[in-house]
Amino acid sequence: MMPDLGTYATEILLAYAVSLGLLAALILWVWARSRRVTRDMDLLEARLKRGANAQD
Repeated sequence: MMPDLGTYATEILLAYAVSLGLLAALILWVWARSRRVTRDMDLLEARLKRGANAQD
């Protein structure tokens, strides 16, 4: 099933592994940042709503 990579098999497989690792790290970083920004926006929205209710 796996093609014959010849003498460069180690380098090619290592390049694939590093690429997949970096891609996974980027996806996790974006996901974590999205959760953090969403949480911050929810806190800010709640604070603004409390401030608007206090002025009424």
